[in-house]
Amino acid sequence: MSLIQPIVPLLVAVFLMMGGTGALTTIVSVRLDAAGASPILLGALTAAYYLGVTIGSTQAYRLVGQVGHIRAFSASATVMVAATLGHTLGSDPAAWIALRLVEGCCMAGLFVCIESWLNQSATSATRGQILALYMIALYGAQGAGQYLMVIDDPHGFKQFVLVSILVSLALLPVALSRKAPPLLQKLEPVRIGHLYRASPLGFAGTVISGLVVGAFYGLGPVYIRHLGYDLGQSATFVSAAIIGGMILQWPFGKLSDLFDRRLVLVGLFAALVVVSGGMMMLPALGYPWLIAGIALFGGIIFAIYPICVSHTNDFLTPAEMVPASGGMVLGFSIGAIAGPFLASLVMASFEQDGLFLFSALVAAAALFFALWRMTVRPPVPIDQRLPFLPQAPIAGTLDGMAADKEKADKQKPGCVLGDATPGPESL
Repeated sequence: MSLIQPIVPLLVAVFLMMGGTGALTTIVSVRLDAAGASPILLGALTAAYYLGVTIGSTQAYRLVGQVGHIRAFSASATVMVAATLGHTLGSDPAAWIALRLVEGCCMAGLFVCIESWLNQSATSATRGQILALYMIALYGAQGAGQYLMVIDDPHGFKQFVLVSILVSLALLPVALSRKAPPLLQKLEPVRIGHLYRASPLGFAGTVISGLVVGAFYGLGPVYIRHLGYDLGQSATFVSAAIIGGMILQWPFGKLSDLFDRRLVLVGLFAALVVVSGGMMMLPALGYPWLIAGIALFGGIIFAIYPICVSHTNDFLTPAEMVPASGGMVLGFSIGAIAGPFLASLVMASFEQDGLFLFSALVAAAALFFALWRMTVRPPVPIDQRLPFLPQAPIAGTLDGMAADKEKADKQKPGCVLGDATPGPESL
């Protein structure tokens, strides 16, 4: 309780925020699909959201530095509520794309505020536990929020109102908190070229992760609806992928602590090829098989990003890790912007199977790249690696700070490499 009590307001804010916004991508995709939108338009809609996340991630620090955490969080949440309610005014695709761009910017701002605040609340001994609580709140709320889809018919407005209510309520624990918000440290510019040279596979893997995760979030709900399942079954389908990602991320990551991380990535890419191929055949076996398959699929795709970040951090100095965390988020965002659009082109030719055909092709390309990288560079010795900690690429403000602190602790005189207490990586 001494660990949880100081961060309860922030965790409540995360739960309410993700309970509302976690389903927004699904709701928007299902709504436009029901209105007859093409897969290409749906891909553009998701790409716009991740473009907004990219823009917001680069500007949120400036806003927080100017007005403080509480005002920046309040401003981001207020605009998020307004944009969400904007969907009820009509279904013009161009307007919805603009709204999703704004919503992506707002989400980045919200997470910069929450993550940097949590980071100040953590010590070297409690960061891992705080991260675990944060992930449970985030993924749990995102999975549960999918069931907002079943509350209304596809052409009503109650879903958007409920999302807005939950985001509005997320303001209360932050605005009423008596704990002083932190001071943000100054971030250096992100050098993508240096990041790629430090770890070509690590950076490329974040782009690959963005391609597949972005495509799934944007087009996964459309896939399951085109198979003829109702809104409740569609919500369970998306939720199963999210919960699978939360559960399987840790065991896959721990394997990367024991073996060459590149070998684990090779295994994940190969498994993604197989599971993606299986997902194209599972509809014939029935809904329970689809749920089991998508949970495994989610476990694989959500594990790729944190392992790639851990692999890249193994090659960086402590001073490079904070700007590198922003670079890794940018790599993911590049993939997440392109992924939904590219996958929609494949779906336009192969219908719903095109989503998993796309992920199989991307994973196959990544597999060959990873195998090639294993031939040109020796593995990092186990005693020189940072411990894996799970994360999700939202704003990326905790991962670099935590890894920076962890590696700096390891390099202090008298500290045996590998004996430091794990610090958090970010969501």
